[in-house]
Amino acid sequence: MSKPTRELKLDKSKALEARARKFIPGVTQTASKRPEAFAPGRFPDFIDHGKGAHVWDVDGNEYIDYVMACGPVTLGYCYPAVDQAIQEQLAKGIIFTRLTALEGEVAEILSEVVPCAEMTRFFKGGVEANSAALRLARAFTDRQKVVSCGYRGWHDQWAVTHTPRGIPSCLADLTLTFDYNDLASLETVLATHQDQVAAVIIDPVSGERPEAGFLAGVKELAHKHGALLIFDEIVTGFRLDVGGAQAYYGVVPDMAVFAKGIANGMPLSAVTGRREVMKMATEVFIPLTYGGEALSLAAARATLGVLQERDVTGHIWSVGRALMRGVKQVLSETGVPFACTGIEAIPAFVATHEFQGISLAEDEQQRAWIYLLGQLARRGVIWRKHSLIVPCYSHTTEDVDYTAAAFHEVCTDLARLLASRTLQEEVQLTELPIGFRRL
Repeated sequence: MSKPTRELKLDKSKALEARARKFIPGVTQTASKRPEAFAPGRFPDFIDHGKGAHVWDVDGNEYIDYVMACGPVTLGYCYPAVDQAIQEQLAKGIIFTRLTALEGEVAEILSEVVPCAEMTRFFKGGVEANSAALRLARAFTDRQKVVSCGYRGWHDQWAVTHTPRGIPSCLADLTLTFDYNDLASLETVLATHQDQVAAVIIDPVSGERPEAGFLAGVKELAHKHGALLIFDEIVTGFRLDVGGAQAYYGVVPDMAVFAKGIANGMPLSAVTGRREVMKMATEVFIPLTYGGEALSLAAARATLGVLQERDVTGHIWSVGRALMRGVKQVLSETGVPFACTGIEAIPAFVATHEFQGISLAEDEQQRAWIYLLGQLARRGVIWRKHSLIVPCYSHTTEDVDYTAAAFHEVCTDLARLLASRTLQEEVQLTELPIGFRRL
């Protein structure tokens, strides 16, 4: 792709944003996609279409996308095999009074590729799947508490630990937390709440590489205290390995939750697990009208088929490795206040709040974010604040080379502005929503 013009034309995007703000709280349906999560006024808010790893906004600007709809698009936008499967199913129907064969077929495929997946129940989103998994664990163990490490979504029992407004405070005592790569913190929580914890749930990887023996240690401690182990593989599923992080690291949980990568963007999630645990779903009340919706299941069958037939995860690791190497080199050379951490298949790009040994105020770090994201957008690259970089099967070596060059240009300029203390002249801040002050 050729470099975009010096000034990024966003007239249509800005007009649509102003219109949407009148009718939609926060402009969009998820906080992760709000304008404030990127670079307001310097970044496209509305996408018109996508192909492969590229998207085009409503003003006609082209970008290499490393957010990929916040993770669901594993193969690429408009991936032919998935689109064809959706179109063929659409001609037959979307949802019916009784089952389609797709439910059993996709569940069977999952049992073939995911080590823990002896049985499966389908849902539409990650948060409801996590909540369903916990309900099954509570029923199976006859215990009420959960110990969690990582982000689980907006349902009351999860959000009470980090965003409690609007949530009954009585739930806080039921949801406990521990620190990643810290088995002692888990041991302390389980011992303090002896015989009360139904499950330990964890993101196997999220912005940090698991230390040797950590995941196996989590499993050992959970079982030692009579709790089930649940892997939240919403992000790691089908990226690290076809069988998820549990296959990659060789640690098999009692249950696992999948979502984002399972259907290449169609809304589908799954709770999988040991047969004796999953059979509780016939007794526990977790019905879902749209659990058997056929378009998403057809997309999942096609997506899983591609994952089995081609080295998708190998390509994702390769792209992520090259991108991570290039980004880290630029960060080392320029010293801008960011870091690239985690594992190559899903690198994390985070703020450090430090430049040339000096701590940056929150406002200055926010200005650095806005400058970085806005300038990358002008060069045709989409990233997001304090989050994962998400390589997909459609990203190419040319995409990575172009991105590394653009990143070098932007960081070099940003370092100059920070050193001269003139970034404030380049980026004026507006009041940020409370939800984004933590970024």
